[in-house]
Amino acid sequence: MRKFLTIGTLGLIGFLSACVHVDADFDLELNAPPPPEWSLVIHGGAGVITREAMTPETEAAYTAALTELVSTGSGMLQDGAAGLDVVETLINSMEDNPLFNAGRGAVMTEDGGFSLDSSIMVGDTLDSGAVAGLSNVRHPISAARKAMENSPHVMLAGEGADQFAAQEGLEIVDPSWFYTQRRWESLLRALERRGVEAPPNRYGPKDDSARFAFPDDRKFGTVGVVAMDRSGNIVAGTSTGGTTAKRWGRVGDSPVIGAGTYAKSDVCGVSSTGTGEYFIRLSIAYAICSRIELLGEDAQTAADYVIHTSLSDLGGDGGVIVLGPQGQPAWSFNTEGMYRGYATSGGEQVVEIYEYNKGAFD
Repeated sequence: MRKFLTIGTLGLIGFLSACVHVDADFDLELNAPPPPEWSLVIHGGAGVITREAMTPETEAAYTAALTELVSTGSGMLQDGAAGLDVVETLINSMEDNPLFNAGRGAVMTEDGGFSLDSSIMVGDTLDSGAVAGLSNVRHPISAARKAMENSPHVMLAGEGADQFAAQEGLEIVDPSWFYTQRRWESLLRALERRGVEAPPNRYGPKDDSARFAFPDDRKFGTVGVVAMDRSGNIVAGTSTGGTTAKRWGRVGDSPVIGAGTYAKSDVCGVSSTGTGEYFIRLSIAYAICSRIELLGEDAQTAADYVIHTSLSDLGGDGGVIVLGPQGQPAWSFNTEGMYRGYATSGGEQVVEIYEYNKGAFD
């Protein structure tokens, strides 16, 4: 009889404990903030970005640019704009801003030219488009969208990609449009370290109003946007000029679906920035989405694991921005800083540059 009572008592205690646990979980769910109706996260590159290396003028310029982008995207999404249009519009703006390594202000190749890459992906259909090695298209992200919508292919490259963009009516510019004195001087430093003679300067010198010099050029100005619109559709896009003094037609991760860009609605959206060779080898963007979808991890946990374990263990550096299944923003990077910002329909709006603590969104 005593044994029976003991077992029964323990069973009752266990049952009551389970009820308390369920009630506690239920209360947490009731008190949790509702998922956003729309959300947005952006980046302008990651790398050696420290307060010590940043002048007040430079910091103010980047902060103002990021703030304006987040505000513009927020207004569009609030008004019901499609995520695809928001991503293209914001990246167009960054491609025109010499502060960033995309479009005007892109880094230069070893021979003193430009080679621009971009990609875009729509999460509800998995439609995607990418371009690599553009030399005269003002807005590579728009060329990537045209490739997605008006060609049977996912990726176009080189001269053919330039021709396609012109055929689609996109703005074609002289390559001098992309030139800034800041990037020319970065190229000269890179070639000097490599022991290579500098090519003739075909475009400069110019009076460069956005000439914000850094003591260390080891940073990545690739730009990216991930947006979830009111329909719940998640769209991601990335655009870049690549790496300073690149040669042999080098292509990084930015135009590679699954490495630099990935989106799947109700799962995630990702845009990457960093040393592309590592991001390609690890399929960084897809790896994060897979952890969210298959392991049930939240966006921040998945991003932190892939960046601070997978990427770091392989010796790569860089970062990502992410939207989770319900539009929860996250970012992760293993560099000193990353130009970044996010906004949600709940009224949150954040812009940051320097290092962060893992789990900052928890």
